[in-house]
Amino acid sequence: MRRFSLWLRGRPIVADSILAGLLLFLDALGVGDESNKVVYLIFSVILPLPLILRRVYPRAVAAAMLVLSLVNTLIGYLIDVQAADHVALIGLGVMLYTLVAYVGRRDGLVFLAFLALDLVLSVVLLDQPRGGDLAMSALIYALCWTLAEFNGARHAYDAEVAARLAVADYDKERRAHDAVAAERTRIARELHDVVAHAVSVIIVQADGAKYALRQDPDTAERALATIAGTGRDALRELRRTVTLLRTEHAPELLPQHGSAGIAKLAQMMREAGLAVDLELTGELDDIAPEVSLGVHRIVQESLTNTLRHAGAEPKAVVRVHRREDDILVEVVDSGGVPAQGNPGAEIPGAGMGLVGMRERVAVLGGTLHAGRLDDGRWQVRADLPLRTEAE
Repeated sequence: MRRFSLWLRGRPIVADSILAGLLLFLDALGVGDESNKVVYLIFSVILPLPLILRRVYPRAVAAAMLVLSLVNTLIGYLIDVQAADHVALIGLGVMLYTLVAYVGRRDGLVFLAFLALDLVLSVVLLDQPRGGDLAMSALIYALCWTLAEFNGARHAYDAEVAARLAVADYDKERRAHDAVAAERTRIARELHDVVAHAVSVIIVQADGAKYALRQDPDTAERALATIAGTGRDALRELRRTVTLLRTEHAPELLPQHGSAGIAKLAQMMREAGLAVDLELTGELDDIAPEVSLGVHRIVQESLTNTLRHAGAEPKAVVRVHRREDDILVEVVDSGGVPAQGNPGAEIPGAGMGLVGMRERVAVLGGTLHAGRLDDGRWQVRADLPLRTEAE
């Protein structure tokens, strides 16, 4: 029955046809008590017939039902039939319910006024109200109106729920789109940090090897070895980054750089020709993975920029200090200019290094300052809270 009910709910004409057929059948059962059976049967057929389209054209069907009811009353008066009542006239109550539930109270009130007029005419012309008595008719119409109010409220509630579900679906799609955009930004930032650093080191070493190839083969050999090592490290980093991006992120899966990772980074930059002084204070190996990765990337990007732009014999001082509530990361370089006659001493950047650092620091809830000091040196200073927003 539930399946049949759900099936009928999506086919209102079928359901209303069944209702009209039921009223016709019940009305036809009373033909034996009528003196003019032909007229009675004709009205038994045509009175419930408009109900088939009651939910498709409710106003038109309501008007048709009123007209048929008035005609039935007038014909009953003209042919002097005292029992001109039809069970099918219950359809008037059904139409009152339909108007109130699906159209509105105003239309229901207008229809109710015409029903009262029809009832008065039946009392005056036939000397008896249809349905037995006025109280019964009033009770039926009151019941139809109450059911319509209840059903209308349920329909309004269902419409509100459907609207909210539509809004929720839209918000879900929008959040998914925002998540994809954020993921793309994160991928771009991670790949930029990895690739830009490695390529910068490789270019500097390749330029050095080119100039030292004939005069100092040992230096050229060391530069080529640095290029090979940097390339392998970059490839490993890329694989790890892509692996993390392809899997569901968990804090324990993020790279654990810590003090060892920063020291290794400083040593690699020294091998690339950048003099790096490293100062690490405080416990740096038990901080949140996101913060540890942020410290590593800030130092990496800063040293890469120093190698690019600080000119001949670049120098940098890296200080990472863990305080009570945050970590101070400070990188100060010599701030020099490229050596004359060495086209490879300065490598043009895409301008995304500082942008990427600012985005990363903002995600971690910290602050970043980058700029030239009064003595001409360049400073990058970041304060990263030890606890992230997620924690």
